[in-house]
Amino acid sequence: MAAPIRVLLAKIGLDGHDRGVKVVARTLRDAGMDVIYSGLHRTPEEVVSAAVQEDVDVLGVSLLSGVQMTVFPKIFKLLEENRAKDMIIIAGGVMPDEDVEELKKMGVAEVMLQDTPPQKIVDTLRELVEARGVR
Repeated sequence: MAAPIRVLLAKIGLDGHDRGVKVVARTLRDAGMDVIYSGLHRTPEEVVSAAVQEDVDVLGVSLLSGVQMTVFPKIFKLLEENRAKDMIIIAGGVMPDEDVEELKKMGVAEVMLQDTPPQKIVDTLRELVEARGVR
């Protein structure tokens, strides 16, 4: 049996709303994934450091604060500096549709907005990890 998919879910910045990310964490755990939740008010540096230390397959960043276009470039720069560019990066939360394509151009593997069904999140993570293969 393959090792479980390891996921770090993070809240970056001043956004204090974490009900949605907690629901996602429980959903992924129930699906057999190892899930770490960073807690609120983290910096990109803290999140990337934790993701690298925990050797996660997926880093999921939940944002409701509108800072996605500044946070994700920082995350990708930090991942490159830490030689972790093969980590799958997911965005979630509430953000304008026009930002979704820009985030994907940056390297975000998938953007899951507030109306994404929980099973779709599970299936998407499994598909992305399978497509990437063993690291």
